[in-house]
Amino acid sequence: MKASVFYDKQTIQYEQRAIPEIGPGEVLLKMEVCGLCGTDIHKVLDESVPESSILGHEVSGTIVKTGQGVSNFKEGDRVFVAHHVPCFTCHYCQRKMYTLCRQFKETNLDPGGFSEYIRVPELHVKHTMGKLPDSVTFEEGALVEPVACCLHGFESIQVKPGDSLLILGAGQIGCLQVQIARHLLAGQIMVSDINPYRLEQSLQFGADHAVNSKEEDLLDTVMRLTNGNGADHVIISAGIGSLLPQAMECVRRGGTILVFAPFKKEFVQIPAERFFNDEIKIIGSYSSNPYNYESALQMIQQGIIQADKMVTHRFPLSQLHEAIRCAHDANEKVLKVLITPS
Repeated sequence: MKASVFYDKQTIQYEQRAIPEIGPGEVLLKMEVCGLCGTDIHKVLDESVPESSILGHEVSGTIVKTGQGVSNFKEGDRVFVAHHVPCFTCHYCQRKMYTLCRQFKETNLDPGGFSEYIRVPELHVKHTMGKLPDSVTFEEGALVEPVACCLHGFESIQVKPGDSLLILGAGQIGCLQVQIARHLLAGQIMVSDINPYRLEQSLQFGADHAVNSKEEDLLDTVMRLTNGNGADHVIISAGIGSLLPQAMECVRRGGTILVFAPFKKEFVQIPAERFFNDEIKIIGSYSSNPYNYESALQMIQQGIIQADKMVTHRFPLSQLHEAIRCAHDANEKVLKVLITPS
């Protein structure tokens, strides 16, 4: 089979690899579509994964072989699959904090989604793989995992009807969060970015206000739009540490800041007195859990998430490096990039 293999940020090679062998309880999946995630891009650009890694985790495909004991799936099934599985029994899992489970990051697909064939381990077959309805395309199926990640984040902030939201970052995740917020009956949805195309897209997906923070003072704008109160919830969807102090300025008393995007190891200053005086909450959100996938699939199937309108670019597996360049280019009119076998 062919796979796109990471060696360094300048070198992603399209090369021949052996098709994985499957064991009992496992399935062999033919990749049909794999989404390019922001974390894939940063792993490449930051060279934070080992040489010869095969990335990709937003996967949909067709089952071509099943191992002994697999009863819920058969050859020919169209499925989505996610890449991490908790143990369901540890200290964190018992408290429904599945993404903090020690096993969670230790589990993965073999290899990643940027390959023609994938061995889906038994744990994933049981807990993170699901059938795609006939009405859901492979492209839409590849968005199940990122939508599930967004839903996991929203579980932490408890958006109530009429609440105001400020989303910092209008990329693929920010635009998904706009659609979820609108579905949850948020009263006012504000989005900030410096990319005019992405800001325009956020309006198309349901944002009420798009703020170009390069041209407007974000704090002044948020305060004007909220009658001087600030946003009930601020979601940081771009991995820029300086956005945390900015979020602290823009959040309302008693409000919540959701740190959705990963920050680099850096120190930032925030006003400590707001925690006591204003009861501000800062919450982190990493990945998704197995209970988010069915909800994500239903939201896509019912058109709550306009997955088809999210996709702006498609690249064959052999052009993964070009896809990453495109997705990372601030001058490109790009939102969601998908990878297909050919």
